Amino acid sequence: MARQISMKVLPALLLVAFSGAASASGFQLLEAGSGLGNAYAGSAAKSSDASTIFWNPAGMTQLQAREVSGGLTAVRPSFKFNDKGSTVGVFSAGGAAGAGDGGDAGGWAFIPNGYLSWAVNKDLYIGVGLSGPFGNATQYDKFWRGSAQSDEFDIKTININPSIAYRVNEKVSLGAGFSWQKIEAEYYRQVAVTPGRAGVESHMSLSDDAWGWNIGVLFTLSPSTKVGLSYRSAIQYHTDGKVKLSGDGTTLGNTTANTLINFGGASDVEADLKVPDTFILSVSQQLSDRWEMLGDVSWTGWSSIQDVDIMRTSGVLSGSAAQILHADFQNTYRVALGANYKYTDAIKFMFGIAYDQTPVKSASTRLTSLPDNDRTWFTVGTQWKPAKEQTLEVGAAYLYIPNTKINQNETAQGRGTVIGNYDSSVWILGAQYSMAF
Repeated sequence: MARQISMKVLPALLLVAFSGAASASGFQLLEAGSGLGNAYAGSAAKSSDASTIFWNPAGMTQLQAREVSGGLTAVRPSFKFNDKGSTVGVFSAGGAAGAGDGGDAGGWAFIPNGYLSWAVNKDLYIGVGLSGPFGNATQYDKFWRGSAQSDEFDIKTININPSIAYRVNEKVSLGAGFSWQKIEAEYYRQVAVTPGRAGVESHMSLSDDAWGWNIGVLFTLSPSTKVGLSYRSAIQYHTDGKVKLSGDGTTLGNTTANTLINFGGASDVEADLKVPDTFILSVSQQLSDRWEMLGDVSWTGWSSIQDVDIMRTSGVLSGSAAQILHADFQNTYRVALGANYKYTDAIKFMFGIAYDQTPVKSASTRLTSLPDNDRTWFTVGTQWKPAKEQTLEVGAAYLYIPNTKINQNETAQGRGTVIGNYDSSVWILGAQYSMAF
């Protein structure tokens, strides 16, 4: 019995650990291993530690017989909304008085990762990785002008990725893996706020697990030049869960609040979501004994997410939409350039810059739950080798996000129109420790 309980609780605990605020565009997380100081440039080519399992499993053939790598990244996004004429559909005249701009919807998130690589023989390697490739968290101060659209939105994922790599010859290595990935989403918004500020809140929770795969190839063109290609598949989720309405406890005797709660009650819901595939082309070039250059071009198939229909499957409103998120995402590119300077045999300085395109097409399709925009990465880091078999890497990044306009019109659904702009930015701090044994 105790074992059964622990096996059920473990995925939930792991999801809490792997929750995060999106650092890359959309709700993608790049904090899957080493490389923050280089803005993750050269990710599929550098194969410097066991976290290559995520970026390009073929890179395991460049590692020592047994290697482990683990890290933790702290992400602090900031999303501050400035109202420019929103109409607040959820509020009555009395309830709308004093509605604010929601404060800072960002907050600290912590994203761990872990990897193990093992050489079966000189050419065949196996490994396993643990990461969180997608995540998002926004939480506004209630009640704000967009409370009818979103008060809180949280996505968590965990990805377990067994992999294999084979060295064909000294020039070519191949790699492949499969992934078990679990997703969990929580979504809070206000259904109504009465003149006495008694609120009726909708809480949706959805989850599912599914399978995906990844492949990669690493070309060692010369001792100083490596080129990596990798592809990670899209993953189709068929999530299910619950939606329920509840009062905030201010005036539970309020007729309007109780009527809404009793009529809506709680019901089962389901929604299909296809998280995108990613293709990466990377180059690692040793320029001299001191300098190394790294480059990356990646493509992400965000057009897999258009409308997310969250449908009721039970209760008096069965068959109706509990919520429809009109995302209308587009495919995106990311370009990164990095440099490493070897100061001593033990110390290396890292630099990076990247441009990351948003999947959001326009202000009219930008969601309050995901106020995303293009971002430019500026990164620095240091790598220290206290011994030949050990490496400690620390990095920091500032992500510049331009003024982000929103004009999200959900008046037809009774949720008003949120008009304004966001002042946004992201800070990232990370550390990765790797060891061969």
